[in-house]
Amino acid sequence: MTEAAVPAPRTPTGEADTVEAAWADYVAAARQLDGVRRSAATAATEQARSVAAAREELTAVRERLAPQQSRLRELGVPAISLLPTPPEVTESARAMAGGPAAVLAALRSARDWAETADDTLAARGLPRLARWPARPRNLLVYGPLALLVPLVQLLLFASAGTGPVSIAALVVGLPMPAVAFMAGWLAVGRLFRPRPQDRVDRTPRFGALVCLVPAVLTTAGLVLAMLPG
Repeated sequence: MTEAAVPAPRTPTGEADTVEAAWADYVAAARQLDGVRRSAATAATEQARSVAAAREELTAVRERLAPQQSRLRELGVPAISLLPTPPEVTESARAMAGGPAAVLAALRSARDWAETADDTLAARGLPRLARWPARPRNLLVYGPLALLVPLVQLLLFASAGTGPVSIAALVVGLPMPAVAFMAGWLAVGRLFRPRPQDRVDRTPRFGALVCLVPAVLTTAGLVLAMLPG
């Protein structure tokens, strides 16, 4: 006789449920741990980037402040006035207590202040005019240059009448608007440039019109005055 096959022992239903619950808890804990690990790695990377950026900003601010300090000393500012006061140091330390990100924000703010100081120091004695709208500011240069030659022509005509001197002045004055425009174009760039690396809006069309109109009106008036009545 052959022996009957003996069935394998079965796991009780309660034990199977316990294993499945333990497995689910393990998977949930592993996922949570992986999320925490990823968040920590991301935070560490962002913090490292903030630290590197803060170091670069600190170097840039120091390089900008050094020549400003020398310039201010040359202008007679006392050395003690160029150092921060204890309350200012305390306030700055409080603002940067939030970590590398707060330090980076404070350094960027300091760089903006330093750039503003550069604009003021490098404006060559015309800091307010350099910030005017381009056309009114440039009119202060183009206008006097445009009126110079017509004024000389009118004075010569008033003193010499319709003689050869007035005719010569009229002929010589014909190309002078172009000369006045070029002189004004150069002067605007030298007078109103906030910093050496910046470009100034010279408003060339407006400047050419300002230099041309007085010359045209003066020439037309002198020609009409010289015509025989």
